[in-house]
Amino acid sequence: MAGLSGTLDVSRRGEDMPDARFFDPAGDETELADFKGKPLLVNLWAMWCAPCVIEMPTLDALAEREKDRLQVLVVSEDTQKLENVGPFLSERKFRNLKPYLDPENSLGFAFATGVIPTTVLYDANGKEVWRMVGGTDWNGARVAAMMEDTLATKKGATSAAE
Repeated sequence: MAGLSGTLDVSRRGEDMPDARFFDPAGDETELADFKGKPLLVNLWAMWCAPCVIEMPTLDALAEREKDRLQVLVVSEDTQKLENVGPFLSERKFRNLKPYLDPENSLGFAFATGVIPTTVLYDANGKEVWRMVGGTDWNGARVAAMMEDTLATKKGATSAAE
């Protein structure tokens, strides 16, 4: 996809997930640790962010393609309510992306990139593998190769992040 040239960052490889709280699609508080047990890709985005919106169809396709091996969370950094984020995703007919919301930008501050979209891959044990800062095409050989080691590793086993 033209115009999406995210930067790969491995400087935090092996770090634990932050304990920042955010809201699930039902409006209940949750945290990243609630998703341990399966690799997790966390994408921070906003409705007003053009690169975020451009990359979302490829995130939806990735979530469908890897649903047995990967959880994909798209967490809106918009300060609006879930009532706005849910319809935004529905109107675009995303079948695999659910409306998570971080109106206080807790994850944004914890990830500390100052950029959205920012996407972080965690292994099944909750350790950071890498992060992509900026928009990315989540389809194709580059992303598949970057994820394969993590997606092939079972919980409790040693991965590249350790």
